[in-house]
Amino acid sequence: MSKLVIKIKRFDKTIPLPERKSDGAACLDLSARVDTVIGPKSFGKIPLNVVVQVPKGHWVMLAARSSTHKLGLLPANGIGIGDEDFCGDDDEYQFLVYNTNETKVKIEKGTRVAQMMVLSYEIPEIIEVEKMESQNRGGIGSTGTK
Repeated sequence: MSKLVIKIKRFDKTIPLPERKSDGAACLDLSARVDTVIGPKSFGKIPLNVVVQVPKGHWVMLAARSSTHKLGLLPANGIGIGDEDFCGDDDEYQFLVYNTNETKVKIEKGTRVAQMMVLSYEIPEIIEVEKMESQNRGGIGSTGTK
């Protein structure tokens, strides 16, 4: 099996390349490129200092680090998706967040706020049908809680 290789351009070389912080980490941590202030109960963008080029048939999942919620910040769009063709010279990844606090949040340059995972994908063939073959399960949460 060949090793997955991605190309990364950094805007500020004083900030480390994305990296795994433990041997068991599934994702690479990403850091804020500049000091960024997100107003109270507001949306904002945190520049992540990288352009990422992945091989054909791959994409980047961008998510919050598990500690980012401690700042009162939530990913504005759940997860971010970096398509394989979003890799122009100025296509810097941005972490879109919502500040849940009543006060502003300052993110200092170099703070690790997001993480990325590179995944493969396959484009499905879509076949429209009039009826599905399986029986209905009863809706969301139909299997109970225990």
